[in-house]
Amino acid sequence: QVRLVESGGGLVQAGGSLRLSCVASGLTFRSYAMAWFRQTPGKEREFVSRISGSGGISGYSDFVKGRFTISRDNAKKTVFLEMNNVKPEDAAVYYCNRDPPTLTWGQGTQVTVSPWGQGTQVTVSS
Repeated sequence: QVRLVESGGGLVQAGGSLRLSCVASGLTFRSYAMAWFRQTPGKEREFVSRISGSGGISGYSDFVKGRFTISRDNAKKTVFLEMNNVKPEDAAVYYCNRDPPTLTWGQGTQVTVSPWGQGTQVTVSS
């Protein structure tokens, strides 16, 4: 039975970074191109990034190009999504699947983006 398990999501500040992982089981992982998708409430699931079976070819949607990096470890049957310079509009549930997506979807991993930075302490002395 094929199973996809995504992890690594969480709360990240705008401009911050996050690394998502997806472990696949029940398939000859290296034989298949894999991809990341994301979905927000009320919207269709959308493509984010794809990577070939060997890992040598990758592609990105325009809204993440230059900020996200997809990679894979075939020995561990895992595909990764490195998210840098995260924006509030990147908040979504992220899923992995084959490219094109023919497998049963996993539960995904939630990415929440805080528009606030961590702030900086100002101390005034008299």
